[in-house]
Amino acid sequence: MEINRVSSRDVNEAQYELVVIGSGFGSCFFLSEALKHLTGRALIIEWGDFHAWDWQIQNQQSSLIKPESTYDNRGEKPWNTTIALGGGMNCWFSQTPRLHPSDFALRTRYGVGHDWPLSYADLEPYYCQAETIMSIAGDPDMGKVLPRSQPFPQPPHKGSSIDMIMKQAMPDHHFIMPTGRARVATGKRGVCCANATCNLCPVNAKFTAQNGFAELFSHPKVDVCLKAEVRTLEYEGNSIKAATIRSEEGEFKVRGDLFVLGANAIQSPAILLRSGIDDGETGMGLHEQVGANVEVYLDGLGNFDGSTITTGLNYSLYDGDFRKEHSACLVYFENRWPYGLRPERGRWNETLPLMVVGEDLPNIENRVIVDPETGDAIIDYRGEADYGMKGVRFGLDNLEKLLAPLPVESIHFREWRLTESHVQGTLRMGQADDGSVVDGQMLHHRMRNLVVVGTSTYPSCSPANPSLTAAALSLRAADLLYS
Repeated sequence: MEINRVSSRDVNEAQYELVVIGSGFGSCFFLSEALKHLTGRALIIEWGDFHAWDWQIQNQQSSLIKPESTYDNRGEKPWNTTIALGGGMNCWFSQTPRLHPSDFALRTRYGVGHDWPLSYADLEPYYCQAETIMSIAGDPDMGKVLPRSQPFPQPPHKGSSIDMIMKQAMPDHHFIMPTGRARVATGKRGVCCANATCNLCPVNAKFTAQNGFAELFSHPKVDVCLKAEVRTLEYEGNSIKAATIRSEEGEFKVRGDLFVLGANAIQSPAILLRSGIDDGETGMGLHEQVGANVEVYLDGLGNFDGSTITTGLNYSLYDGDFRKEHSACLVYFENRWPYGLRPERGRWNETLPLMVVGEDLPNIENRVIVDPETGDAIIDYRGEADYGMKGVRFGLDNLEKLLAPLPVESIHFREWRLTESHVQGTLRMGQADDGSVVDGQMLHHRMRNLVVVGTSTYPSCSPANPSLTAAALSLRAADLLYS
């Protein structure tokens, strides 16, 4: 892949029309739309390096920078990020469900959490645009729960025999997982081979920055500065003027007209806090989903005949008045065997691994702060809220009923999940006077030439995977800014 590389020394004191900090979902999708309107030049600043897909496969890693080396974690919970060109698009599993319409209005509908300053209907056309860019393979029946104005670009993956039974019994609640793993080969991506190593896809089937956004990094209007960490933003009044960069070459400064902050939900607030831009609840509300792993033994019904790693999503326990008391619950039906195959002769595949996932209510006590001496990020996480844990337990308690269409022999709780690797919150969007940091167009409430993108802006935590929503939000933010 060709990249218009520049060094941090090359860009010292240079002036750009657009300066993009970070290169993950939020940043790349925003830039892809912004490039249609730019007259000047854009600069991408990425702390990590570029690692080609074949290098990642050979070395079994997406970056040489360990995420835990970029912050001081005061708790035991891991917070996974990818510091490299393309960010999380390198290592994601490419599960792409949309958020539920109720997720955008938790406070209004159920009296908990925060409402988003936009609705599902506001974001829906941008969901379609993001799905088109990523050639999402999806189940058209999902429109029964998540309304859509356009069909999925690709047909759904093959569900397992279990999914077919569940879909017949629950046609309004059980669907094949929508995914950025190709069901039909494209010019740049092969078909998913269902080998359950999606973080490092061996056949290049999933959407990544390399096979989906290569034109961004080689665009004649775009420079890419790698192995350069943005430390602070300099401002005058209500406008960001420059970013200071630290690299092996030293410390430098780049100037810009518009800045996009998409480092991740840990480093983005750290940059603002180091800069003295601490409006609202900057750094507060760090969160992600709560999850548990379950294994179901089946009687006479085999599994693992689907065509991708996670085949089914069940929404039976997702939405309702119960969200006043505990979280939504989304059940993932797996097409892999994390606990091995059954040892009984002739019954090796009569097992169904499930993920039971709930949302967590963001707590301002869970936060990112900076070391007063070094300025480096510190994660101060006090734990999940009872709201999310109650939701997962609600799901576990109702599994027997949910799985009634199947010949269930026994249900076995295996473990609480340490992390979903979905780092969210810390710079949430909302109204100017409610403690939020950015508005519904992703513009910083005070610094009006600063766009904040990515999952750091999420006011609440759906049980669903967040990456598609981050992409759609960035497309919408760029469209509104330049329209």
